[in-house]
Amino acid sequence: MRVGILGLQGGIYEHLYHLKKSFTELGIEGEIKVVTDKGDLNDIDGIIIPGGESTTIGRLMNRLGLTEPLRRFITDGNTTLGICAGAILLAKEAVDAKVGSVQQPLLNVMNIRAIRNYFGRQKNSFETLLEIKGLEGGPYKAIFIRAPVFQPISNKVEELAKLDGKLVMAREENILVTSFHPELTRDNRIHKMFINMHINEK
Repeated sequence: MRVGILGLQGGIYEHLYHLKKSFTELGIEGEIKVVTDKGDLNDIDGIIIPGGESTTIGRLMNRLGLTEPLRRFITDGNTTLGICAGAILLAKEAVDAKVGSVQQPLLNVMNIRAIRNYFGRQKNSFETLLEIKGLEGGPYKAIFIRAPVFQPISNKVEELAKLDGKLVMAREENILVTSFHPELTRDNRIHKMFINMHINEK
């Protein structure tokens, strides 16, 4: 499996570490590429869109001519993991918890509405244990930093984890999103789930 990590912002090297560890533990021959150009999408099987600032990442994608190629890559069925800001970019709709309507670039590929900054700003970051559907090994310690929540706008969206009744992890076909940051923990089960999605789809 060849995995790309969108290299415009966020925890690129943390994801690289978790992917390498997951490939080893799963006994899979894996390759990893940092994606900064549309040509980088030609020889990968899946992609991780890290956290960061979703408007900034979206504008950089537009400037680099990555938005439409990345949208096609995902809609063609390639396995995709969106983390926090990456999840917002994948959504078909985005609003802000404080200011409401926002204008920002979106990939418009997943049937969710993302509510940005739902749990507050940077100073309101926190950790908590989550029960995640289909994830073996007990509760998952999730780290939330300026995290969104998701609202499904289609019954195709599978709800995987909620916090205080709000959706924070979901899947739709080849797309997996989390509002928390799995790359900042020592737990690589989310990365393994992403890899296994690709294996099970093939």
